[in-house]
Amino acid sequence: MQKVSIKQLRAFSEVARQLSFVRAAEALHLTPPAVTMQIKELEASAGLPLFDRQGRQVALTTAGEYLLLYARRVLSTLKDAEDMMARLKGVEAGALNVGLVSTAKYFLPRLLARFNKEHPGIDVRLQVCTNREQLVTLLRGNEIDLAVMGRPPKDLATRADAFAAHPHVFVAPPDHEFVRERSVTPRELETCPFIIREPGSGTRFHMRDYFRSHRIDPRVAMEMPSNESIKQAVMAGMGLSFLSLHTIGLEAQNRLIAILPVEDTPIMRTWNVVRLASKVLSPAVEALRYFIIEHGELHLAAHDRAFLSASGISLPLGWSSDSGA
Repeated sequence: MQKVSIKQLRAFSEVARQLSFVRAAEALHLTPPAVTMQIKELEASAGLPLFDRQGRQVALTTAGEYLLLYARRVLSTLKDAEDMMARLKGVEAGALNVGLVSTAKYFLPRLLARFNKEHPGIDVRLQVCTNREQLVTLLRGNEIDLAVMGRPPKDLATRADAFAAHPHVFVAPPDHEFVRERSVTPRELETCPFIIREPGSGTRFHMRDYFRSHRIDPRVAMEMPSNESIKQAVMAGMGLSFLSLHTIGLEAQNRLIAILPVEDTPIMRTWNVVRLASKVLSPAVEALRYFIIEHGELHLAAHDRAFLSASGISLPLGWSSDSGA
């Protein structure tokens, strides 16, 4: 495989991630035929098929799964080398990859838009993960420079900087009987049907932790893999849910979803910007990390207090990372 190129490995890695030649081409800013050609050349060098193709369905072969491990190592090492060269040159330019849990997509793009105005030479690329476990996998594989998430992984050597409060609240349709109450006890929630996130979600972890601390076993009506689908189900009157405050801004503004005044809520957690402890950060990555730490809290604090105040709930003063992440 001496003729294998970096372009081929990047195309292969992206198709393996997306399991789609079309989506991989979009991510790489190439045409689908160009991506297909890169994969064919790589398969010719390997002497084995790397993907099973059945119509539009794409899956890795056994050979493809093994090659993917090595391809990611090569690309990770090359990225580290590029970052080191940039650090030595002291240049704030180039591309960097930021991974984020899906909940962060409601605020991070606006924050990054401000960053781009101040640092026009840096190209920030976002990878939105459906849950925390997927994001940790990208971080472990050195496929992203920074991760924006709640709880940093305990089984991985990382460095995390808390930059903003992350309130979680119980929500219901506006006509639910609890909305008219001045206070709702945790015990009153026990018989209510709940719509919850899938296993591996940080939001689900925090909800379970809350109920466990009050010795309550919630009645789970259904699981859904995204905040958007859960919000639609709540608005349709299918049950209550527990969500990050940052996901319900528009719905709360338009009175499509109500925040319940449940005792001991909002549950305060923190947002963290996380990177591998062993990773040498380029000037571009360092610039973004400092920007998020400096501006993230102010960016979110006013938003949080406005919505909670409108719902008759107050954020606890003096939140800190000790409250959990």
